[in-house]
Amino acid sequence: MTDSENNENNENSTRVPLHERRRPVWHWQRLARSRPRLAVIMAVTGAVVGALLGGAGVAWQAEAGPFAEDRACWGAFSRDDAAALFEGRSGGTADVKSSEVPITSDRTGAEGSSGQCLLTSDGSRITVQAHQLDTRFGGAGDQWADEFLSARLTPLGGGLLGMASDTRAWLAVPDGCIGRPRDADITGGPTVIDLATGWTLYDDEVGAAARDRLARAVVGLVNHYMAEKGCTGTIADPTGRMPEPPRFLDEKKDAMCGVKGLPLPRGYGRDSLGRTLVTRGTGPVRTCDRRVLFHHPELRLMTVEDPRLAMLYARLSQDGAKKRIKAGEHDGYGFVRDDMGMFQAECQTGPVTFLIRADSGRRPVDIRTLLPRYVAAEADRIGCGPLRITLPADG
Repeated sequence: MTDSENNENNENSTRVPLHERRRPVWHWQRLARSRPRLAVIMAVTGAVVGALLGGAGVAWQAEAGPFAEDRACWGAFSRDDAAALFEGRSGGTADVKSSEVPITSDRTGAEGSSGQCLLTSDGSRITVQAHQLDTRFGGAGDQWADEFLSARLTPLGGGLLGMASDTRAWLAVPDGCIGRPRDADITGGPTVIDLATGWTLYDDEVGAAARDRLARAVVGLVNHYMAEKGCTGTIADPTGRMPEPPRFLDEKKDAMCGVKGLPLPRGYGRDSLGRTLVTRGTGPVRTCDRRVLFHHPELRLMTVEDPRLAMLYARLSQDGAKKRIKAGEHDGYGFVRDDMGMFQAECQTGPVTFLIRADSGRRPVDIRTLLPRYVAAEADRIGCGPLRITLPADG
């Protein structure tokens, strides 16, 4: 597609408002196996969900309707592909409808490509989005990181910048073809395509078959995107090299989140903060989540190892607080406050972000106690140590 065609599409397409882009939806497959949990959630949020679904037609009215030329999501999915996402098998007979906003770029190309696709079948929905990750706090106000850097997701492996679970999958377009809006934009976030099938019930274990299905789907989306850009290479099926899905962790008192030498603070037992889940596999992130509600963890410890993702936290690391964390002269920068501690180190492979975040500021002493030990232990694990940080005086 030429630049002039992109501009014309950009002018004629209906843009989806930001608040419409990530509507929470119920995931039919997981709710069917958790009736008591469903009853509680529906009682609390039924009115909200109804309002959102009522407005969906407005948000997706551009190009709404059945498949164009029997293909969906910008031509990436056949009818059989789409039906398999809903039914879990090839050759399915699900009646799937597709609504989409074409992938376009702004006039200057500074904000990267963006587009949305919605698949619906018998009251269930799958949302696909192409966008450049915002460098303000983990993608976009940390909402993207909450969902797509969750401990439930496992890395795709093979050097790919992407992850998948049984309800979420994402993959960055390789920089060379063409994952960044401009050649000179080495500090911008990567362009990703992500896929979401609805709410995740975090007390359930991750289903490997569903995870692999979404991993293949997001690779197919990126391959199609690159082909449309004139790229000749393709990304192979990643499922054979992916590690097993994560399992809930039985923590030891001297190894919070499985990190040796990180003591479990008093009151942070299983009963108080729920079950603990830790990312399995190598890079691009290692996340430890406790008590996740509507995709937001009550406590998260995260190491962002891939420099392309770590740059999403660079601005926050520098501007997060007036009193900065100190380390060696060229080791990095960060901050600590009542609800969060963060340090971004300059390692041999590039920037690496270490983060501890709570959903409130009720336990600031724990944040201050955990952060130096967490940074030291994780830096040693990934070969970025020794790294010893000094916190500013309290208050």
